[in-house]
Amino acid sequence: MAAMMTMKMMTISPFPGHGRRPRPPSSSSSSVPGSTSTSISTSTTPTAAPPPQPIPGSHGWPVVGPMTDRLDYFWFQGPDEFFRKRMEKYGSAVFRTNVPPSFPFFSVGVNPNVVAVLDCKSFAHMFDAEVADKRDVLVGDFMPSVAFTGNVRTCAYLDTSEPKHGQIKKFAMDILKRSSKVWISELQSNLDEMWTTVEADLSSKGTASFFLPLQQCLFKFLTKSIVGADVSASPDIAKSGPTIIGAWLAFQLLPTVCINVAQPLEEIFLHTFPYPSFLVSGGYNKLADFIKSQGQEVVQLGVTQYGLSEDEVVHNLLFILGFNAFGGFSIFLPSLFGRLLSDKTGLQDRLRVEARENGGPNLTFDSVKQMPLVQSVVYETLRLSPPVPTQFARARKDFTLSSNDASYEIKKGELLCGFQPLVMRDPTVFDDPETFKPDRFVGEKGAELLNYLYWSNGPQSGSPSEHNKQCAGKDYVTLTAALIVAHMLRRYDSVGGEGLNITAPLEKAK
Repeated sequence: MAAMMTMKMMTISPFPGHGRRPRPPSSSSSSVPGSTSTSISTSTTPTAAPPPQPIPGSHGWPVVGPMTDRLDYFWFQGPDEFFRKRMEKYGSAVFRTNVPPSFPFFSVGVNPNVVAVLDCKSFAHMFDAEVADKRDVLVGDFMPSVAFTGNVRTCAYLDTSEPKHGQIKKFAMDILKRSSKVWISELQSNLDEMWTTVEADLSSKGTASFFLPLQQCLFKFLTKSIVGADVSASPDIAKSGPTIIGAWLAFQLLPTVCINVAQPLEEIFLHTFPYPSFLVSGGYNKLADFIKSQGQEVVQLGVTQYGLSEDEVVHNLLFILGFNAFGGFSIFLPSLFGRLLSDKTGLQDRLRVEARENGGPNLTFDSVKQMPLVQSVVYETLRLSPPVPTQFARARKDFTLSSNDASYEIKKGELLCGFQPLVMRDPTVFDDPETFKPDRFVGEKGAELLNYLYWSNGPQSGSPSEHNKQCAGKDYVTLTAALIVAHMLRRYDSVGGEGLNITAPLEKAK
């Protein structure tokens, strides 16, 4: 999945209005949770806001327009260039277009028409529950069959207005809070095991890929921490769990993901029709049964304290474990490791000094909070390579959407689409946005920029609650990633490689 989400970097900024930092929309229209307030002088008479402009762009002719955009999106351009070229063409960060999947076999019940919102100011409207409905739009107008999740509509597909959303979200936040008792110890013991495996492979082969050992580490640590289940109780699950989850994720998401390595076969076989759930139901049911038997305490918590059925608990747990946690980390951490392994700027040495001098002898969440550079590198990687590149929301009502340069009338029912790798390169917010700057989020100015770091379905400065759709584990993700980096740099004096491979000898800390 990591390769599927890789986006090409470009050096030309297509953003209109370059140079003006947007102010988060006011709470009366679309507030950003946790954003910094901005005072407005009342010493002069305010001028009337300019009238909304027509939204540029077009959905094109039926069938022809969606099909043309689909081929550009998946084949001729790729998602990054697809959105950049249209932004340049229309001179606007807001425009109409089509986002796959589309014709032929998605033509019934799936509407590819979207309004793209590609600067920070317009994108922020997607987190305002007053105007943004998140019902069944996790991956756009297309929704994978609920048969993939035991015929349960999981929390990720629920809107905040649905009572079940609040029940499940509170349950999710509770199990994360309870997991803190074992989170650090489980993570570090599994990291030690992962690096021992990598060292053995490197010694015998001269090179080692950390991807499979990392997936085994993540699966064991997350299953124990979130579900309370020890995979050692089932050697079959311990061995096959990551593969089962990977296949389960792939068959749900393939119609929406650009791989672009074997065209036109990719268009014919991956993007033309939705895959049936029976292809992965055997493995999925095996994982569900494992959670029922080995995670009984957590399952009963959901049933007795949060009023959920056993099926709702089990399948939401499996979605949180497989889709949110394991899937997200499996995409994000290789990007983070890859950047550190290939570093030639001395960044690794700076991080190593901070990781060893700050935070005391034992790594904890509190100790990594004393490592501002480590945390900044995590944030900057999330800015450039968010694990979920595309986000969607449907207009709950007619409203006025503001971008850096204009305002537009959005009609009830229209689907908004934001492509995060481009949104978080908005030059009105981020200086030199195409460049990886490890210190970007350090200090007071860096803290302000967290208001615009949107990887978690909301700003990094926001707080998850049952009333919003922000990732319940957003702080666990960033602190865990920082801890993983600090653990590696405390363990080794030198780590070098390219991509997913370690090619230089690992020099253990003296």
